[in-house]
Amino acid sequence: MFTGRRAERDVLDRVVEAVRAGRSRALVVRGDPGVGKTALLHHLAEETSRAQCRLVRVVGVQSEMELAFAGLHQLCLPLLDRAGLLPAPQRDALFTAFGMVAGPPPDRFHVGLAVLSLLSAAGGDRPLICVVDDEQWLDVGSAQVLGFVARRLLADPVGLVFGARVPGDELAGLPELEVVGLPDDDARVLLESALTAPLDRRVRDLLVAEARGNPLALLELPRGLSANELAGGFGLPGAVPLAGRIEDSFRRQLNAMPETTRRLMLLASADPSGDPSLVWRAADRLGLPPDAGEPAVEAGLAEFGTHVRFRHPLVRSAVYGSAAPAEQRAVHAALAEATDVVADPDRRAWHRAQAAVGLDEQIAVELESSADRARARGGLAAAAAFHERAALLTPEPARRASRLLSATRAKRDAGAFEAAAQLLEAARAGPLTALEIAGAERLRGQIAGYLNQNRKAGQLLLEAARLFEPLDVDLARETYLEALWEIAMWTGDRHGLRREAALAARAAPAASEPAGVVDHLLDALALRFTEEFGVAAPALTRALGSYLAMDVGSEDDRRLLWFTVGPAGALLSIEMADFPAWQAVTARLVQVARDGGSLVQVEMWQHNRAQHHMHQGDLHKAARLLEENDLIGAMTGHMTGGVSAMFLAGWLGDEARAGELMKAMTDAAGARNVEVPVSYAMLAGAVLNNGLGRYEVAVRHARQGFDLDVFAVGALITPELLEAATRTGNAELADAALRWLSERADSAPSDWASGMAARGRALLSEGDAAEIGYRQSIEYLDRAGFGAQVARSHLLYGEWLRRQNRRSDARVQLRTAYEKLTAMGAQGFAERARKELVAAGETARKRTVETVTTLTSQEALVARLAHDGHTNQEIAGRMFLSSRTVQYHLRKVFTKLDISSRRELRDALPSAET
Repeated sequence: MFTGRRAERDVLDRVVEAVRAGRSRALVVRGDPGVGKTALLHHLAEETSRAQCRLVRVVGVQSEMELAFAGLHQLCLPLLDRAGLLPAPQRDALFTAFGMVAGPPPDRFHVGLAVLSLLSAAGGDRPLICVVDDEQWLDVGSAQVLGFVARRLLADPVGLVFGARVPGDELAGLPELEVVGLPDDDARVLLESALTAPLDRRVRDLLVAEARGNPLALLELPRGLSANELAGGFGLPGAVPLAGRIEDSFRRQLNAMPETTRRLMLLASADPSGDPSLVWRAADRLGLPPDAGEPAVEAGLAEFGTHVRFRHPLVRSAVYGSAAPAEQRAVHAALAEATDVVADPDRRAWHRAQAAVGLDEQIAVELESSADRARARGGLAAAAAFHERAALLTPEPARRASRLLSATRAKRDAGAFEAAAQLLEAARAGPLTALEIAGAERLRGQIAGYLNQNRKAGQLLLEAARLFEPLDVDLARETYLEALWEIAMWTGDRHGLRREAALAARAAPAASEPAGVVDHLLDALALRFTEEFGVAAPALTRALGSYLAMDVGSEDDRRLLWFTVGPAGALLSIEMADFPAWQAVTARLVQVARDGGSLVQVEMWQHNRAQHHMHQGDLHKAARLLEENDLIGAMTGHMTGGVSAMFLAGWLGDEARAGELMKAMTDAAGARNVEVPVSYAMLAGAVLNNGLGRYEVAVRHARQGFDLDVFAVGALITPELLEAATRTGNAELADAALRWLSERADSAPSDWASGMAARGRALLSEGDAAEIGYRQSIEYLDRAGFGAQVARSHLLYGEWLRRQNRRSDARVQLRTAYEKLTAMGAQGFAERARKELVAAGETARKRTVETVTTLTSQEALVARLAHDGHTNQEIAGRMFLSSRTVQYHLRKVFTKLDISSRRELRDALPSAET
């Protein structure tokens, strides 16, 4: 008797032991087809039952890959009695994804949080182990959600074990158990256990060599061969890949069975649901007798019980692949007729599509309806597949091209940009209306932007806007705004493209009345990039007001906010030096993204909010947001933190980290042939080197960034340029910077602009004028809430006072600056203040920000959020954990800090942590 795989079974036994003890485990069992993954998962299931844990199983089926959340629904269905314990937004997202309730399309990470909470709740009742076999054949939505959940399990009595041939990206980084072929001795034992008669040793060794240790091959290759073939070894194929040889063995066994059995097996192979009632209803339509499955059951190839199962996925593929196309279409037609059109219209439409002989408009219409339902459930990949199949079945060329455009949009929204580009080329080859041609060009531009082809994207969007002009003024203006923004935020104006786009936008047809936020933003930006700032200022002010008043009650409004006007509005507040507006805009964008469940948007806007906190003087809060964003980015694969992390490193005075990020950003900008990111790197370099007192380097960075004239960078980099220029004696450059600041303060008055202009005048003045300027700067910036620059104005004022030999007055300002900058964590500027304070005659010991080194980063983040008053459930939602895991982290925090309640966190956590 064969009893191998002891080491592999021990690994799985330890998973059961850990879950039974209340600890989460995730594991990927990987290996070639037939190598024994499924057998090991069967062993895991048996051990789960013996340990009195709950078992839930799901098997991916290749033909079901395009049905949205099909695998996830199969996994969660037995657990939905615990759905009442989920927070309402998570429950709604899950039920919408499963088509159980109507609602706006859920974000897949809201669905992921729901599944995480559901598994945690079920595991709290009884330790739970979920087994997912053939993960490579799960639908995209299910695979992404389960990968998300596997990474977030920690302190829950839940195990999640996958079997996969080649794990997808969604499982990257999870612990793996690689299953390889058996050693020769074990292979011989297994082979002999399957033989019914003695076998010549040489033939046995040839079989072992051919099977390469693959258990399924060892069991199946001899089957269906005659005694003579086995005796001489002549029946063994040599050149066919191993999986193909195993399928050939299954085919030989199948061919020996009655015709009715073969047809029933084909019918079952074409239906991924495994629903016996559906299979037998379809079998009845094909005239198959009730005992048709008995030969297959007796041969161990399939089960026809409470669930229809094949012995191995290769049996299913062998059965389906060996059938003629006409036979495949016949069983799909029978399955379509047997599928309830009301209960499962999407599966019925899919079977009808597979049964179609040629083009069929009626089926194409059904598939379009399925695509709409999939999109409504958040299954974007499934919606794209339905749209694509609908297009392929469409007889009328113009309609086919239109449906290909719909498939392109769905692929774009699903993040499959390369596939979207290919579909778009097919659509453009068909007859399109003028409006569709313009829409296709806009799609080309959007996809190019997603593929980091930013200069090309701007040019394509500009051309699309021109095509829209005689057709739809609103779409033309919206596309001009997209084009102008793509160009302004990536390529800059080195080659005149930004000015070309702005002039084209100014020449576009006027907006319909009443003008909306898109119109105000477009008019303002077009003026900003073609006229002096003073000319554009009134329009920019009007646009910012329109943006702040924007209603985001509907899904369309939210999409407009996120994808079209959101970036423009956020940076417009910086361009206008309106610090309160910047705060309001970023807070609103983050909240709307959270309410809508779009974690990609949460991550994007929290970066902008983190930058606001940096200038507010709260580097610790900015760092917390970036830590939270790292969690989101790890889940979504959408990492946009380079700019924010670089700015933070500059403010912290972290020369090594800032330098590393600056180089990465400038290298990436060069590779993409864009220049705007260079200005961000130069801003970070200017802040870093002004803080370190290296003014020659700072002026070089600031001058390069200033000369690029990037939207929303000038208000931040010009004060750095002015400070560095005065310290290096470059009066001409300092005068130019002051003129820039003064023009902004005069054209668009704000406390931020006035404070910076006052400080600039002070730096270039003497006597009373300088002192008045410094005091005004502190007053204006403090009123604006611009804490970081308030501290720096105190520092510059104190440095000036010391040079005037007013040492006592200087110590007051320098002490204030030192305390503020140290509390912020701005070590470069704080050290500069400390040295000045010593020079002014006061002893000032070098201090560093106190930290809780005993806490892990995740424990520290939980502690901070708990300190801020968030409940366990709220912390779980923000950190993408279960409430049980949050409680686990808090217990560890309390133990390490030697406290027993949340109330004690304020005293236990140093100021830097709070």
